[in-house]
Amino acid sequence: MLRLPITPRANWKQKAAEFGFHFHTLYGEPYWDESAYYQFSLKQIEEDLEAPSEELHQMCLEVVDRVVRDEQWLRAFCIPETFWQPVADSWHRNDPSLYSRLDLAYQGKGPAKLYENNADTPTSLYESGFWQWLWLEEQVNKGLISKGADQFNSLQEKLVQRFSEIAHHYQINQMHFACCKDTEEDRGTVQYLQDCAREAGLTDDFVYIEDIGLGESGHFTDLKDSVIHSLFKLYPWEFMQQEEFGEHIKGAEVNWLEPLWKSVLSNKALLPMLWKLFPEHPNLLPSWFEQNLPANYQNKLIKKPIFSREGANISLVEGDQTLLESDGPYGEEGFIYQAWYPLPRFGNNHTLIGSWLVNDKAAGISVREDNGPITQDMSRYLPHVIL
Repeated sequence: MLRLPITPRANWKQKAAEFGFHFHTLYGEPYWDESAYYQFSLKQIEEDLEAPSEELHQMCLEVVDRVVRDEQWLRAFCIPETFWQPVADSWHRNDPSLYSRLDLAYQGKGPAKLYENNADTPTSLYESGFWQWLWLEEQVNKGLISKGADQFNSLQEKLVQRFSEIAHHYQINQMHFACCKDTEEDRGTVQYLQDCAREAGLTDDFVYIEDIGLGESGHFTDLKDSVIHSLFKLYPWEFMQQEEFGEHIKGAEVNWLEPLWKSVLSNKALLPMLWKLFPEHPNLLPSWFEQNLPANYQNKLIKKPIFSREGANISLVEGDQTLLESDGPYGEEGFIYQAWYPLPRFGNNHTLIGSWLVNDKAAGISVREDNGPITQDMSRYLPHVIL
């Protein structure tokens, strides 16, 4: 696993504008960074990332099966009681899922360690599935990267195929897509998914989350007063379950993407539950619920809110001392603790691997960097190659 410098394409920003990649720079800071790339061997990809990701995913599904059958665990996962049965029903109906991303600490040799599962609203999809592949093609054509180079990236073809399968499952030919206003990255992610759905033969309609209404029949509607029957929403289940319209979710008869059972997997309580079911698994880090933290544990710990996203409200603690922390709005719901396992460093860059799955299949990776040890929404995205 190498970090190698390379000359950026002279016209990449112009090309980004042409292809709708409008969030390559965020708040004046670079988000997409092609001044370097990461190089992996095929063995590293297949043995250390691809196969373990699929195994971890199956382990996560076993957690869902345990949690939805036990009120104790539903409560520990902070799922509101009114949603216990709908979440269980969604799981037992086998409501189809679309995609997810596992965040892994990987040093260039196994085993990779699971930090968390972004199973409900993962972003950085467009740049992973399309933009970094375009970068590779152009740099190979310029002779800056070997013609023998490849990329672990089947995201787009798998997404198109999965949309086709979901359409067949629900017997639909149309789907709504939604995200919040004033979130350029989220809108870009959803537009990319709309493109994939269209390629799969679906008609797509977009509506902002804030503009979704409630019709007299109890169904959700868009701004044209059209009933929303199937909806991909880039909006967390834990938010939806707590909000004013949450009580109408059950009666709205929507085919949800992601499905309701994903509210178990997008939850940091997943981590201690995985450790409980699969203790000492090589791809897991020791993790505990706050009340189960071993009294004699002497090493550094990462303290994570159960609903934290994008590295918000994460703390590095040792005993009674807080060594490092990030800001954010989470924490009232409680915390879990995970053994400290630092990201690898390449110079001043702390590097995180995102391993993508479409349904049950590994589909590619993304590489993010940060100057600090906690990866957040502003962390830089760099392309990768297999050579």
